Amino acid sequence: MSSNDYNPTPHVIPEGQNATPLEVVGGDVTSTEKLIIVMTGLPATGKTHIANRISRYLNFFLDLDTKIFNVGDYRRRLFGSNLPAEFFDHTNKEYMAKREEACDMALKELIEFMSMDGVRVGLLDSTNAQKQRRDHIRETLGVLKCKILMIETICDKKELLEHNIRTIKMTHPYYKDMADDEAFADFERKRKNYEDVYNPVDEKDGSHVKIFNHQTFVVHNTRGYLPQKVVHFIMNLHTMPRVFYLSRHGQSEYNLSGKIGGDSGLTEAGREFARRLAVFAQNTVGMSIERDSETGEEKRSPCPARLWTSTLRRTKETAQYIKHNLIKFHKWDNGDEVEWIQFQPRARRNLDELYAGVCDGLTYKEIEEKFPEEFARRQEDKLTYRYPRGESYMDITLRLEPVVLDIERTREPILIVGHQGIHRLLYAYFMGLPREKAPFVSIPLNTVIQLTPHAYGCEEKRFLLLSKEEMLSDGQDEPITSMPEKKREEAEKLQRDSRDKESFDLNERRKCSTEPFDPMNPPSF
Repeated sequence: MSSNDYNPTPHVIPEGQNATPLEVVGGDVTSTEKLIIVMTGLPATGKTHIANRISRYLNFFLDLDTKIFNVGDYRRRLFGSNLPAEFFDHTNKEYMAKREEACDMALKELIEFMSMDGVRVGLLDSTNAQKQRRDHIRETLGVLKCKILMIETICDKKELLEHNIRTIKMTHPYYKDMADDEAFADFERKRKNYEDVYNPVDEKDGSHVKIFNHQTFVVHNTRGYLPQKVVHFIMNLHTMPRVFYLSRHGQSEYNLSGKIGGDSGLTEAGREFARRLAVFAQNTVGMSIERDSETGEEKRSPCPARLWTSTLRRTKETAQYIKHNLIKFHKWDNGDEVEWIQFQPRARRNLDELYAGVCDGLTYKEIEEKFPEEFARRQEDKLTYRYPRGESYMDITLRLEPVVLDIERTREPILIVGHQGIHRLLYAYFMGLPREKAPFVSIPLNTVIQLTPHAYGCEEKRFLLLSKEEMLSDGQDEPITSMPEKKREEAEKLQRDSRDKESFDLNERRKCSTEPFDPMNPPSF
């Protein structure tokens, strides 16, 4: 062996050969920096929504241990959930003392959390309406020597405020069994109690961001990697209702033969799904439905919608039958009017499937025979394993970050025609799943997944457009049974959980199958 062939001190990463170092997504970038975010603002201004989105983003994309401390949760834990509006009267000393007790309990646990090794970010979610309260919070947290960033949400637009209140009514556990009129009246009384004593954030509050109606942002004295990363993220957020749809491409020639990767076209079954997807796009994705409050009659009208695909042939062919009609004078939220081309295709390299490197174009059986060591490594840890000269799920996470920012800021419905590996990560992010479970999420062929994010989570609905029985063969062969026992159990449980959540609204879907949903076991990168 020549000296050129021998490396006496190789660089070995702890995750193993071909694995992705976890630090590539930010885990080690801020190892010496800790940040506490204090939410501030009147009720129904989007504080909880923003806090949840920040926490999810930092956990998923930057691998930062982040936790929210919602003072309302502590208040309900101490004094119950059915508290009248009078409980929030600032002139009532007894109730004020109880609310301060809840705040102090949250601060105590926040301090304990931030004192732990490896923890990076903590969020205190509350109105913090008075400057006296904010001074108390800053003084109490002073023992940690952490950066503190105040985020104040301000909402004075009637339409936006009413939407936020409706969202709270529909999603907050306190109001779930309450009539609409009663819930609105109760919430408005609570908000009025805070309005009477509210002190806006100013320079004396230190580093802060003021958000006006999710349109105007004032950033004051904010420095450092983490604070600026948070500021950039929240500038992409809004609380208006939105929905997006995930669809894998139709069955491809490689799907049929059990091969992974490649850039093959669609089979006849794939083209049939593409035709049905076009109908679904026109009748559902690009259609708004308003219900008359008195008669209950539905009024359907076209609404602007977006279409994203990857740059690969099979996704473009799946979108080929979707019509691109012109909607005149679509009005943006800033008042500008434009002519809108419905479902104008946008091919995005970020949405391309995970690249399998030297294994691209092989079946799993062929990979196991030709690269048995690689096959075994992948079965041990699908999240961080990187194909030789290819990619890993962690690599995909990096290139999906700008896509997620686009989804967060977009108002119109989006139909994303992509791939299993891509949709697994998008689904896991919005549904609040840990990254470790993303590679095992069930994303079957011929099914559209509708996701509707809101302040307290994300609602899911699935639509089966082409049943397995209508296809001669699906060619799916994911090797779940070859996984180690523990990993196999996790994968099978996650797929069962995904199937249990599936529901279908087939009444309005002409040409949609009425067969029971039997999701295919798709090939997995």
